[in-house]
This record gives sequence, C-alpha cells and structure tokens, in this order.
Amino acid sequence: MNHVHEALGVDLGGTKIRVARVTREGVILEKRVERVPKGRDAQLEVIFQNIQKLYSDRTIGVGLGFPGRVKVPEGIALTAGYLELKDLPLADLIRQHFSVPAFVDTDADMALLAETKMGAARGFKDVAMMTIGTGIGGAILFDGKMFYGNGSAAQLGHLTVDPRGPVCNCGRRGCIETLSSGSALGRLLAQTDLDRNIPATELIELAQKGHPVARQVLTEWITPLKMAIDSLYAVISPEIVLLGGGLGSAAFETLQLIQPAGSPWFHSRVAAGTLGDDAGVIGSGLCAWEKFGDQE
Repeated sequence: MNHVHEALGVDLGGTKIRVARVTREGVILEKRVERVPKGRDAQLEVIFQNIQKLYSDRTIGVGLGFPGRVKVPEGIALTAGYLELKDLPLADLIRQHFSVPAFVDTDADMALLAETKMGAARGFKDVAMMTIGTGIGGAILFDGKMFYGNGSAAQLGHLTVDPRGPVCNCGRRGCIETLSSGSALGRLLAQTDLDRNIPATELIELAQKGHPVARQVLTEWITPLKMAIDSLYAVISPEIVLLGGGLGSAAFETLQLIQPAGSPWFHSRVAAGTLGDDAGVIGSGLCAWEKFGDQE
C-alpha cells in the first residue's frame, strides 16, 4: 500500500475554523470548515474535534494559524481578538493530545507564506499582507523571510487611522480593524435599509449600477483601508501589498471602484491574494512540512 504522508493545516478565524490535509506541494487533499462557537472550552473543543477527524498515522505534524498576537517560539496565543483563547499554550496542547509535532503562528503569517509559495506573492521578497475577515490580520515578508520583530510584529489591523474612531479590542480607538473589517462593513450596512448580510460581491454590483447607498457604504468602508495602506507603504515600502482573507478580493475590487484619494508620495502596488480562504490552511500545512517534514 502507498503510505503517503501529509500535514494538517489549521486556520482558526474569528467565526470559522478550517482544517485540511495538505501535501508537501501544498495540495489540499481534504478540508473541513465549521463555525467557531462562543466560550473558551467550546472553542478548544472545536479545534481538537476537527483536527481529530482528519488526523491519521500519516500525519507528520500540525500547523495552526491563530487570529491574534502569538509568541511563536513557545506557540502561545498572547491575545485572541474575537476568540476567548488568550494565554493558552496551544502548540503544547496539540502535541500532548495527538503525540505529533505542532506549532502556532498567526493566521496572516500562514496566509502570506502560502501566497509566497504558490500565489500572488511568488517572486517578491518584500511583501505586506492584510487579511480581511471578521477582523484584520497582518503579515510582512522582509528580504524573503517572515518578519517577527521582537516576537509579534505586523499587527497591521491595529494601524490607527482615526483617533476618535470606534473602540478596538486592543483598547485604542480607530484601528483599521474597527473600520474596514467584515464586522465594520456589517455595522455600516446596519445603518442603512440594505440587508446587513448582503454578500460583498452583490454590494459591489449594486454600487457599479449606481446605487447611491451601496456606493456610500463601500466608500466609508474602503477609505480607511486606503489610508492604512498608504501609511504602511510610507514606513516599509513593500514591493506589493496583498489583500487576503474572506473579504480580500472584495476589498481590492472596491479600491478599484471607489479609488479613494491618497498622496502621490505613497503609490503602492496592491493586489488580491489568489488562494482565497484556502491560503491559511495551505500555509499552515506547508510550514508544518518545512518544520517537521524531515521527521517523516
């Protein structure tokens, strides 16, 4: 029998968890997607249940992308954003439960890793990525390597664009996460007669047809993101800024449609990630192969 090894890639988001069996080449063999419940114990349970359903004796290791600040060497989630898993040694818990190597990094780092290997960031050495979903994550590739700074750099969702803006989970006001995330788009829609749950693609179509309310919502949603991208470019001047996550493509399309004003000094190349929602599990799986593949 052909005994093929595989890694498990886990992408934990604010609303959904994705787990996939991933080959050394980044091919997804099987994937599970489930909503993330409320409550610390329930959230831990859904992580372990979904890993268990895809785990086998072919599993060489588990990589988990986490939506918050992570102390990567120790695999500890320092902050948990929209989840209730702060200060947990997630990597150790996975290792102990499944008796396989495991690591934890941020979900955005894992998405960027996948895009550099087989997506929109291939061929670039200096890249910034913003993953747009329930919140906004960030990752930076510097000279071809992931940039961690003193341990948990690239929290790009916490670039401040409005000091009088909404209060963020981090305790400050006006972080880009509070103004240009999926949650922020839902709040903007709730202030209109439009359906709060209208898909972003349909909202964009309405705006393209001249619907004034749809266009106003998208303008308010995307303008802060353009400000954050300009500030990011002013500081690190990446070759390209990628927009990923569940709303990455919609954000990119909205930027092209609305074209919010910005400074000519900071004209950044921007593109949508090409791997969509699969980027996180692919990146986590590929990183597990890089770390543990020689042990197979």
